[in-house]
This record gives sequence, structure tokens and C-alpha cells, in this order.
Amino acid sequence: TRQDIASLAEGVPAYRLTNSCVQGRYRIEKEIVTDPSRAVLLQRIRFVALQGASSNYRLHVLLAPHLANHGGGNTAWIGAHEGQPMLFAERDGCALALACSAGWVDRSVGFVGVSDGWQDLRAHKKMSWNYERARNGNVALTGEILVPDDSGAFVLALGFGSNAAEAASLAAASLVAGFDRARDEYVREWQSWQASLRPIESPVGQPHLLDAVSAAVIRTCESKAHPGGIVASLSLPWGFAKGDNDLGGYHLVWPRDLVETAGGLLAVGAMDDARRVLRYLQDTQLEDGHWSQNMWIDGTPYWGGVQLDETAFPILLVDMARRQQALDADQRQALWPMVRRAVVYLLVNGPVALQDRWEEDPGYSPFTLAATIAALLAAADLADEAGDSALAAYARDTADCWNDAIERWTYVTGTDLARRCGVDGYYVRIAPPESADAASPTDGFVPIKNRPPGQSEEPASQIISPDALALVRFGLRAPDDPRIVRTVAVIDALLKIDTPRGPAWHRYNDDGYGEHADGTPFNGTGIGRGWPLLVGERAHFELAAGRPEAAARLLGAMQAFANEGGLIPEQVWDALDIPARELWCSRPSGSAMPLVWAHAEYLKLRRSLADGRVFDMPPQTEQRYVRERHLSPYTPWRFSHKARVLPAGSVLRLETLAPATVRWSADGWRTVHDTSSRDTGAGLHVADLPTASLAVGAEVRFTCYWPQAARWEGRNFSVAVIARPDAE
Repeated sequence: TRQDIASLAEGVPAYRLTNSCVQGRYRIEKEIVTDPSRAVLLQRIRFVALQGASSNYRLHVLLAPHLANHGGGNTAWIGAHEGQPMLFAERDGCALALACSAGWVDRSVGFVGVSDGWQDLRAHKKMSWNYERARNGNVALTGEILVPDDSGAFVLALGFGSNAAEAASLAAASLVAGFDRARDEYVREWQSWQASLRPIESPVGQPHLLDAVSAAVIRTCESKAHPGGIVASLSLPWGFAKGDNDLGGYHLVWPRDLVETAGGLLAVGAMDDARRVLRYLQDTQLEDGHWSQNMWIDGTPYWGGVQLDETAFPILLVDMARRQQALDADQRQALWPMVRRAVVYLLVNGPVALQDRWEEDPGYSPFTLAATIAALLAAADLADEAGDSALAAYARDTADCWNDAIERWTYVTGTDLARRCGVDGYYVRIAPPESADAASPTDGFVPIKNRPPGQSEEPASQIISPDALALVRFGLRAPDDPRIVRTVAVIDALLKIDTPRGPAWHRYNDDGYGEHADGTPFNGTGIGRGWPLLVGERAHFELAAGRPEAAARLLGAMQAFANEGGLIPEQVWDALDIPARELWCSRPSGSAMPLVWAHAEYLKLRRSLADGRVFDMPPQTEQRYVRERHLSPYTPWRFSHKARVLPAGSVLRLETLAPATVRWSADGWRTVHDTSSRDTGAGLHVADLPTASLAVGAEVRFTCYWPQAARWEGRNFSVAVIARPDAE
């Protein structure tokens, strides 16, 4: 058949699907909604015979349950509810029941690939098997529908419940209440919500259909049982090739994705929705202040990683909601304990990322650093408002220290890649922790560790990513900073791909997350493809650089990358067409679709173009580091992050987890000084050594005495004074 898809109303996730026989024999029309009052999916189906009478055709429905998040272990059976024939399935406290308003000619259940209805129809061209129960397996339910002779229309009701009786009762009640009532109420409520949003109009583009679709995608992916919890996608990437060993897929909450999504809600004025996200974040924050790398909707951790940006982003959301006047004074006060725990976690555990934003490698990541530094400054403002001036001062000091060190940690010069691209240097995707405070980082970086099988073992200094643009997006560097300009040239040389629908960018060179060259699904290895999300991020960079026309063209590319239903994919296929695998250049690949973050990025880009400025850029960083060019007087040293060099004119700040007396010398222990630490109120103690007057070439040596334990550290440390790098 040929398939056409249309929304029943603009911005409403209710659809009309039309399947037309390519030989002109029949047409199947479906209207699909959910019952606003019940956990029931409704389909009104009209079968139209274009050749002959409808009685000459047999119409069947095939249902493949994956209950309790598993395709295996399901049990299916034929039964009835209060005399009404239905098809049932259940697994681990989850059940479904399928009812038909027109009744059934025949029903059967079976095991997929062996005794299910699809196998029966392929083999016999009719239902010849009548199995009543299929226990504990990958099952499918099949029914032949008694098609009405007059209109050919009937309704299927798929009810869900904690047991079969509940599911059946809900399905039956929906049929009695009627499809028209459910559809009208459903459409009316969605239209009411869409009408409450702030319309986006700008000189570079009037309201686009994708605006309303993107808002609906975000709202659709929010849990009703756990308000404010928005999953990353209602899909499993390459799900057709996945088994039950991949339980999560994207049916999980990533705090970073959630905050990016909430930013899209704020961009369209959905203040209540954004406040629900903040309450959800309050409920799911862990005791030490951080959030899980990702989690089930009830807050149960899924993966075990820790990412600093996942803790920084909720702070940024509170600040953004405050700036958008979505929070009153009482609401900000209620959120302060969450913010304080989060900022203390960042202060104690930064600046090295245990994983970058793509959840792969440890080290110094420009994206993570940008988000974390911006969060520290935002938290400082919130701390001032809460009366915690000591924490505010220390958060700003730390942000300044880390901001000053970004180039020392992540900018490389003199590499083979720089020479090939005709630049002297660029920001790397991530610099391993071992490279900390090297005087002149070069391609001597050690290879990135823990890379998934099949990916490149290039040195870290040769791996480039659009993540460096976060330094501009978060307000830490000007878009015309020569180091940014050089990095953009390298990004475009290595990662940009032109497609028939517009340019796209890869995550980083030698990315292995995508289909293989022959189009077979990602299976732990593959080739990364173009990301529409990164198109939106690049558009924001172009807008920040004063090129709104370029940003508007990239907005058009994001719109073009959406599928016929308006869903933006995680990745688009960027190679030659492979029709046998349903892969066409510049169209969605088998990755996640929709990617909720991509829809939020689209909405923020629409708002940014309308406002003429980057919507979610934190003003604190831009003011402090771009306009004022504020520099830190400190160079921090920690046992977990040992600085090896001290720029001339800088105060060496020792940061410890317990009170300490620092014994130090700048002349080889001929002269000895003792400096006691002070409590920052953030779980750290600091001792500032007066080293600003030391000349280049001097060496500071020190050790620590721990008064609470009444013992010396038992070893000495040293830091070399170097010339302060010239700022560009």
C-alpha cells in the first residue's frame, strides 16, 4: 500500500492514516487517539472496497504485546469480558485487552514466527489456526474482523490495566462511550494547551507546523504517573534489531536531556510544564546532590555512570526559569536546597568529567566545563538571594579558576590535524585527565580510553567535536574568539556533511554510533551519522556570531529533516540510498525518533531567532567572561586534581576535604611558611598561598598537616611557576 499520514488538528497528536492498495483494490482509513478518561488506545477504522464488494475481503488485526517492557515472557489467550469476546495478554502485573465494536469472525493466539496469525495468513491466506492460549513467550494475537456491510467502519479499543479484568473493563467502557466523544475531548484538550503557549513569530520565519508538533512531542513524552518526568524518546534506536536485553532504549530520563527539553517548554511559554520538571528533579536528586546518569521514570537509576553536566543542568534550569519569570520568590526558596546540594557536588567533584556528554570518555570536556562553570555562576546568584554569601563567593572563585584553565586543558596546538586544516590549534572533544595543566598541550595526549569496540584509537588531540561550540552557547567565549574560529574550521572540515535537505554534523570524527556502511543496524559498532540536533546547535552559534540569515537556513534544514509526521530523528542517513533497508539520504535513519531533545532545540532556535539572541545563553557568563574578560587570581590544587604549573602572578589555592595547615616553601625549603585553611561552607577547605610575586622558573613545594587526625601527609608536592599564557 501507499501510506499517507495527517494530523486530525494542528498540534494535536491524533492521526489519520490512509493505506491505499497499489493495485487500486481497496483503501484502509484509520483515526487514532487515546481516550482522555481511560488508559485505552482507540482506532476507528474504515475499510473501503474500491473493486468488488467488501464481503469479498477478509480484514485481520495483528497485535504483538511487549508488556512490562519485555517482548518475552508474555502470555496471551482468547476470552471474554461480560460476554464480549476479546483478546488478552499479560506479564508481571501489566495486562491488555483488545475489543472490537464490530465483533470477530475468528480469533487465535500464538508464538511469533511459529504459530502466530501472520504465519497462518502467509501460509493459508486465511485463519486456519485457532489456538486459545500461548504461555510465557514472544506472543502475537490475531483476529478476523466482522466488517460492517454498510459503512465499513468499526472501532478497535486496546485497554491497559494491572490485570486482564481491568484492561477489559476499560476497553469496553471506551467502546460504550463512543469514539466521537473521546476524539472530540482529546482534540479539545490538546488545542486548549497549544493555545496557552506563546506564539513564535520572527522576521525570518512565520509560525511553522513543526512548532506545534515539537511542543506536542515534548508533552507526549511526559509521564502521567510521575509528572515532570520526560523520557528521551518513545523509541528504541534500531529497535527492530533489539531483544529484551536492551530494556531501556530511550524510555529513560536523562537529567541533561530533561533540562534541555524544559528549556524548549520555557521557550514557548509553557511555565506550568517547566515547573513540573523542576519538581520532578527535586524528587529524583540523590542524597549527595547529583542525579543519576539516567533513570527509569520513577527515579530508579539505570546506568551507573556519573556526569557533571547532568548535575549542572538542573541549576541552569532554575536560573532560566527565574529569568523567564516562571518562579516566584517562594518557589525559588523551595528550590534552593536542591540547588545548594547540586552546586556543592560540582565544587567537590569537578572539574574533570568522568564521562563526556556522549557518555563515553573521562577527561576535560569543553561541553561539560561550559555547563558546569555556567551553573556555578548561576548558583552564586541564587546563593546571594538565599543569603549564603560565602558559598556564592567560593562558587564564583571556582568558576573563574576553571574558566581560566579551559585552554590549558582542552586547546591543542601544533598537531598533525591542525597542520592538515591550516590552523595553529583547536579545542579537542575531550582531553584525558593525564594532560592536566600541561604547559603546551600537543598531540602528546594519551589515547582516549574505554572507547567502544570498533572505534578509532586516534590520540585525544586528534578528536574534534561540535561540543566546543558550547563555550559560546554558554557564554564563556565570544564567537569571534580566534580559537573558536579555528575550531569551527576544523569541525567543518571533518564533521560537516552536505545532504539534499541541508547540512548536518557528526558528533566527532570516527564516531561509531550509527548504521554500518551497508546499512545494517548499529550493533555496538557502526558509523556515526548526521545529527539534526547538532544542526540546531550550529544555528545558535551562527546567531551568536551575528549571522541570523545563516541560522535561519539551518532552521530550514531541521524542518526538512523531520519525517512526514513532523518527528525529528536522532540521526539522518547521510550516504547513498539503500532502499532495501529503507534508508534514503537525508531522511531518518534507524536511530531514535522522535528525539525529544532535538524538538526542544528546534523550539529554542525558533525563539532565539524571534528574539534576535540565543534564548538560553546564561547572562552571568557572558557578562563576566566575554564583556568584562574577568580573570581569576587563583590556581587551584587538589589531591584529586593536582595542578603541575602555576601561571606567574597567580595565588596557589589548595583545596582539601578536611581542615589543613599547609607548610610550604618557594626556595627549596630554606624558608618555610605555614598557612591554615578556612572552611568554604561547601564541603571544602582552602588555603591561599601568597605566590603572586614569584618569578617564572620558581618552584613551590608544600605538604599538609591534618589537625583533626594529628598527622602529617608524609609526602611533598611541587608546582612550577610558568609564564602566563597570552589571552587571544
